[in-house]
Amino acid sequence: MEIRLEKIGKKFNTEWIFRNIDFVFEENSVTAVLGRNGSGKSTFLQILCGSLLPTTGTVSYHHRGKTIPDTEIFRHLALVAPYQELIEEFTLKEVVDFHFAFKRILPGYDKKKVIGILGFDNIGRKHIRQFSSGMKQRVKLILALLSDVPLLLLDEPTMNLDAAGIEWYRQMVSELSKDRTLVICSNQHQTESNFAKKSLMIEDFKT
Repeated sequence: MEIRLEKIGKKFNTEWIFRNIDFVFEENSVTAVLGRNGSGKSTFLQILCGSLLPTTGTVSYHHRGKTIPDTEIFRHLALVAPYQELIEEFTLKEVVDFHFAFKRILPGYDKKKVIGILGFDNIGRKHIRQFSSGMKQRVKLILALLSDVPLLLLDEPTMNLDAAGIEWYRQMVSELSKDRTLVICSNQHQTESNFAKKSLMIEDFKT
């Protein structure tokens, strides 16, 4: 998936969060979107995924020589973000079943393997409300990474993960994001996204 941004800007009331961003997220690339807390990274990611419209500028999506309409982009991406919630009343197995009712799973994987990759023992029937915050974050990450889509958007992906969880995250990204476009919003570049080949500093576009 290639994403082209032309003069993108976002304003809330009279305040510009960012302005005049010209950037290309190249197909099958890894890009870090960097900035401090409150700098506008999450707003920027919401524009990329189509859930928020820019105040100015245009976003276009291209995959395998075809232009993807804005209204269809949700079918081609998977998102992990702090504001994203899992259904607390579901068991882990039910969450996996529910997610992959809407997204194809990567070739070579099945729902049973999803639970195995998480590294949790005998909790397939445990309700999500009984999971720790770190366990929930692992679930969100693996559901996205195992979705058969060309675009992965990760916002603060190591939030709530301990050292072992961060190592697991980096291993999973290395194994499962190949041949896809990966965008990582981060204020912890060395931990979350220092393997990215390109970066965009969101604060460079403040006015």
